[in-house]
Amino acid sequence: MATLDWSDLQIFMAVAQTGQMARAAHRLRTDATTIGRRLRRLEASLGQTLFERTRQGQVLTEAGEALLARVEDMARAAAPLTELGPATDGPTGTLRISVSEGFGSWFLAKYLPEFLTQYPGLTIDLVANSGFLSPSKREADIAVLLSRPKSGPLVARKLTDYHLRLYASKGYTAALPQTPADLAQGHRLIGYIPDLIYAPELHYLDEIHPGLTAHLRSSSINAQHRLIAAGAGIGVLPCFMGDNDDTLTRVLPDSIITRTLWLVTHRDTQGLSRVKAGKDWLVGITKAKSGDLVSAEKLR
Repeated sequence: MATLDWSDLQIFMAVAQTGQMARAAHRLRTDATTIGRRLRRLEASLGQTLFERTRQGQVLTEAGEALLARVEDMARAAAPLTELGPATDGPTGTLRISVSEGFGSWFLAKYLPEFLTQYPGLTIDLVANSGFLSPSKREADIAVLLSRPKSGPLVARKLTDYHLRLYASKGYTAALPQTPADLAQGHRLIGYIPDLIYAPELHYLDEIHPGLTAHLRSSSINAQHRLIAAGAGIGVLPCFMGDNDDTLTRVLPDSIITRTLWLVTHRDTQGLSRVKAGKDWLVGITKAKSGDLVSAEKLR
């Protein structure tokens, strides 16, 4: 790294952590004009663009992410020797986590308040929908994926296994099937829209019995859950959803599907303090609550 003014690096770190020059100026008790001028000087010294300017504020470039990791390490090393500015309780800035719709809304959402209590300086973007944002394209800081990426500048590790089962409403009017083959006889099956499935791991019905097809379909696992709960048919749900709904009952309890969740980050940003905190928390919470993810064999 070229010889740089430490105060310029502090300004850079404040903008990176807050996401806006105005917020960084407020934290450092200066003005946005000074912040902008010092950033331009730092970029000129390095010969690199550190931020992209957007309507929402400043977004780190690849060079900016790499610099932030080094500057945060320097700040931690210097903290015992000098006061660096207003104290912060752990990492700050925005942490964007991309997860599947069901895992985000039925599992992580329950425990995120505890994480924010531990790290009050963070802002969490929980992107939980049908599809994933890409860490390799810097769309997310952390992604929890259904398969391990095969390429790209990524670091992946197994996060946890989880189970899925067949469920029906307790008010389901037809007699429940006794074998997988019975599902094809007089039962309406609920599942995904085949050409809108965003991951091959979401093909469930063939694993239960070859040739099964859904006749009531949705791209949303939450919509499928509501349909099952309304008595519209039988469908596959993650156990962290189905077992936590007292209106549902398991169908064919010996039929269990296992899937794996993978924790994925960009190799250049995995060392950032906010990303480290997020990874450690995800590993810890899935281990602590593994009973919600890998279901008990006994009937409810």
